[in-house]
Amino acid sequence: MKHLKELYPKYKGEDKEIKGIKINSKEVEPGDIFVCTQGVTTDRHDFIDEAIKNGASALVVSRDVQSTVPIIKVENTNRELPLLASRFYDHPEKKLKLLAVTGTNGKTTVASIIQDLLGKNCCGYLGTNGIICSKFNEPIVNTTPDSDRLYGYFQRFVDSGCKYLSIETSSEAYFRHRLDHLEFEVGIITNITEDHLNIHQTIENYVSCKQQLLRQVKVGGTCILNTEDRYFAACRNLVTSDKKIFTYGKSPDATLQIIDYQLSNTSTEITISYAGNTYTFVSPLLGEFNIYNLCAALLTLVALGYSLPTILEKVSTICPPEGRVQFLDYGQKYTIVLDYAHTPDAFTQLYPLLHAIQKKRIITVTGSAGGREKEKRPLMGKIVLENSDHVIFTMDDPRYENVDEIIDQLISLRPDLSYERINDREKAIYRALEMAEPDDIVLIAGKGIDNYMAIKGEYLPYSDLEVIKKYFHKQ
Repeated sequence: MKHLKELYPKYKGEDKEIKGIKINSKEVEPGDIFVCTQGVTTDRHDFIDEAIKNGASALVVSRDVQSTVPIIKVENTNRELPLLASRFYDHPEKKLKLLAVTGTNGKTTVASIIQDLLGKNCCGYLGTNGIICSKFNEPIVNTTPDSDRLYGYFQRFVDSGCKYLSIETSSEAYFRHRLDHLEFEVGIITNITEDHLNIHQTIENYVSCKQQLLRQVKVGGTCILNTEDRYFAACRNLVTSDKKIFTYGKSPDATLQIIDYQLSNTSTEITISYAGNTYTFVSPLLGEFNIYNLCAALLTLVALGYSLPTILEKVSTICPPEGRVQFLDYGQKYTIVLDYAHTPDAFTQLYPLLHAIQKKRIITVTGSAGGREKEKRPLMGKIVLENSDHVIFTMDDPRYENVDEIIDQLISLRPDLSYERINDREKAIYRALEMAEPDDIVLIAGKGIDNYMAIKGEYLPYSDLEVIKKYFHKQ
């Protein structure tokens, strides 16, 4: 709990106790300060009356308003929010070494591997899979939450004894200023391909938001880049001379060079070169793309001062993150793979792994999220159809879009290949499991371990994993 004049010493009006920070008027409780942030379509100044009715003690605004409670006027409420949250929670971000990961694909896996290698007692994780450390494991809605929640999570990690925080940082979070004023000990860009253009409008804007991570790496910190990413050179050129650069990939010039690898159904044997030495080791992570994810994580620990041979001793204990090429075993005679793939690039990386272990058919269940860039759907659908023996197209967070229209776009380039449409995602998954025969692969893609379905402004409880469990429970 704070007082308004603690948070804003220059404020001359009536002092108030502030119990929390809220940006959603529906969530305001007595004693909260309500910050009127602005989104693309939402201006929370429009919800001041509701916030006051629910008990808001004060308002933070960026325009002239009339109110019965104290008002703090600032130039930009979005930029003010992280500053306020930092003050309210006594600057918890400064008590953690922030290891930030961004990229179109691989964020969750890299951030999870970093936590596994450092240990959950000293390293927290915050991202798509929730907030996780040795003391708690809880889901969250956004990959990078709004600052009112984000700094509260920081404080929980500090209270739990974490020294490090492995954090996924989304392009939207940079765009909406959720991460302003943070300094990263290590910043990683895994790769950049087209995504979220519904928010950023152009690929240039999207790339710029991803690159913001590099600008926020602290002086003396380390930037880690993938030499094979199409934006590698542009990213490298942004790194100032007061920061270190580590790189990974097949290039002989990479700090950590991938020399060779052998894929199997259960593991990957990898040979790398670092600082003039060659190392061969076995990873439980499958797929070429996971070699790159692992290398990014290895370099993170090297940047923190750990020796590579010591780190490699821990690689065999890595647990693949849930919802990322997750193999599910319920005693069935076919293979079930649960994955978050939802972009053309993600499917391009995933299917070679499935083909490598394929014995008979690949049956894919997938869709495409509404409210996102429509341009990617035809290509994504083409990749899925051409790499599957049968596809069941279904809903995936349709939001305000029509599911049938989304599916029409997905099939538009290859309507001649084998598919069916079942809009209800639970029924679609049941159908795939029912038609699966011994040695088939059933890929259920798009939502990973999400615990909701976004439909018409609501987040309805839903989980692919729970649907699959229920199916086998009924058997």
